[in-house]
Parts: sequence; C-alpha cells; structure tokens
Amino acid sequence: MVNVNGNLLEDNIASITITNRGYTYGDALFETIRVNSGKLLFWEDHYFRLMASMRILRMQIPMQFTPEFLEKEILDLIAKNHGLDTSIRVKIMVNRVSGGLYTPLSNEVEYVISTSQLDTPFYTISENKCEVTLFKDHYVAPDLLSTLKSNNKLVNILGSIFAKENGFDNCIVLNSNKMVIEALNGNIFLIKGNTIKTPPVADGCLKGVLRTQLLRILEKLPEFEVQEDSISPFELQKADELFVTNVISGIQPITKFRKKEYNTAISRRLLGILNTRIRLAD
Repeated sequence: MVNVNGNLLEDNIASITITNRGYTYGDALFETIRVNSGKLLFWEDHYFRLMASMRILRMQIPMQFTPEFLEKEILDLIAKNHGLDTSIRVKIMVNRVSGGLYTPLSNEVEYVISTSQLDTPFYTISENKCEVTLFKDHYVAPDLLSTLKSNNKLVNILGSIFAKENGFDNCIVLNSNKMVIEALNGNIFLIKGNTIKTPPVADGCLKGVLRTQLLRILEKLPEFEVQEDSISPFELQKADELFVTNVISGIQPITKFRKKEYNTAISRRLLGILNTRIRLAD
C-alpha cells in the first residue's frame, strides 16, 4: 500500500493524473529515509531539509506537516505493509498541486509516501569491487537548486545508463566548472593521509543527510583534518581512499578509478563508528 495525501491505497489503485505538476514540470521534491525497527534514522535532518527545500521552491507548507505528523504517517504505512520489526526504505514525494503552466495557480502541495524492504538492519560494506569513471556528457550547475532532492534527476539517469553501457559500477559527477561534486547515488569523500575532503554544498553537490552525519562524526576525531573544499578530478588518482555516502547504503568504498586502486581501511572504520552511533541512539 501507499499513502496518498493521508489515504492508504493499494498500489494498483493509487495513481496520479496527467496534470500532476511533478510529472508535467518536475515541480516536486523527495526524501529517501531509512527506518530500522520503527526508528526513522536521522529524522530531524530529513525533516528540516524537506521543509527548507519546500521554502526554497516557494511551496506552501501545510499546517499539519509537523515532524510528529509525518513520522506517524510513515510508521502507520510501514506497520500496514511490513510490520515494525523490519528495515525499510521510505520515499516521501511532495509536489505542487495541479493547475497552471510554468506559473502555478496555487502553491499548495500533495504528498505520497511509499515503502520497500531492506535486507539488513545496519550498514555493511560490500566486498564487491566498485570501479568508477568521470561522467562528462552533462554537468551540474553550482547553485542552490542543485543541492535539493528534486525529481529532476536526468544527469543521474543518463550517468547510470553510461556506466551500465561501459562496464562501470558508478560515475563521478562534475559541475560546470569541471570540479568533482558527487557520485550518481550519493556524496563523495576523498582521503589522503590524515585529510578527509568532501566538496562544499556551494559547488552544487546534494546536501546529503548522511554527509551531514559523517561530518559531525569526523569533527570529534582529532586524528583527521576535515575539509569541505573543491575537488579537482586530478586529485582522485592521488587519493588513498574514495567513498560514497547515502542514507540507504551508508558508506560504499570506491575500489578503482582509471589505473588507481584504493584501500578501504578508513572507510570501514568510519562505518563501524556510524553503526555504533545508530545503536546508541536507539
């Protein structure tokens, strides 16, 4: 079942109209959330990112859209679909209501919540190799809109097709200044010695929730110097480690870029710290 504007509907009944603005104009946002045994991981960060994104897009935030209301909507749907003793991927889609052309007739919104089951309750690192390349067919603008989780993900889609057709596991996305900003499915971190570096949001990378969590963890590890700074593609081959972060997979190391192969020691250590933090928060 899915939740459509507060109503639980069977998947084969739930639908959108051809005038839905998320469909016709990409006038929509989404959040992807991991839920472990009835606990929404990093819920506060997800909620405030969604609210901030809606304000940036001039959407009218409904009065009932409190953290408590949306959390209950999510948990009620999970209980109905899976039971609460499971690990679940949740997607919340918010779009402006139908009406108008480029100029909407209203800034009010509709929402849809859907769920799917995950295999493990905590983050793990796959033993599979992950070889990446640069995606240079299209670039991302280094501006505020690029940092939002809107449903315009054509660069990610085309990059994924390019990776599949050319035998790569992922691609690294560049902005229009030809600087590294992220991978197709998450934020990117570079490790060189005791320095851990990730692109700044100002370069156009997604303001990822797990990126935020990891930066908070790294602030408390004095052995590392953390930098939010632009990354040139030339730096990638000089790095000791590269890894990708998102809230569903956690930390996923990159093992090869061009002729350079990377180790995963610090990535694994950070993943252990992240999982411990999640357990302690229960």
